[in-house]
Amino acid sequence: MERVLMLAGDAAEELEVYYILYRLREAGYAVDVAAPKRGLMRLVVHDFEEGWDTYVERPGRNLAADLAFSEVEPEAYVGVVVPGGRAPEVIRMDADVRRIMAHFDERNLPIGTLCHGPQVPAALGMLRGRRSTAFPPLAPDLEAAGATFEDAAVVIDGNMVSSRGWPDLAEWGGAFVGLLEGAAVTS
Repeated sequence: MERVLMLAGDAAEELEVYYILYRLREAGYAVDVAAPKRGLMRLVVHDFEEGWDTYVERPGRNLAADLAFSEVEPEAYVGVVVPGGRAPEVIRMDADVRRIMAHFDERNLPIGTLCHGPQVPAALGMLRGRRSTAFPPLAPDLEAAGATFEDAAVVIDGNMVSSRGWPDLAEWGGAFVGLLEGAAVTS
């Protein structure tokens, strides 16, 4: 069974983490979740409320990470996913995340990001000259990293599949699984 790696951590978005986990399992992939350390990750739920200028954050379910980033052998995986939430702003600085992401980027293997997930490849210089979407307020950050921001449910640019966040999970899931399976998907 082919394996997909998920890079997460505390404050990752619960809906994205669990949806990805189950969607990829449903498609026949084994999924390993890696975080800064093995053990319990505390996920969060981001939602929108009337009268707020931004999203609100609430505690979500927990999930045990299978591996620490330092234990990941990227050669064992056919793709990598970075869900959103606040975790990407922290994990993007990890040297092992840089090593892992470089493996997928250099080999043109599938890289999936959702919501704030594009902060990771942006910080690593992987979005320069590429198209990407993300949570729309991140448009200036992606553009500063050299990307062309597109406000769309899903954007596919070569080996990268991005979405704005959990409301776009169905579109993202189909596109990412298609990329993993080598289907001709375009966006």
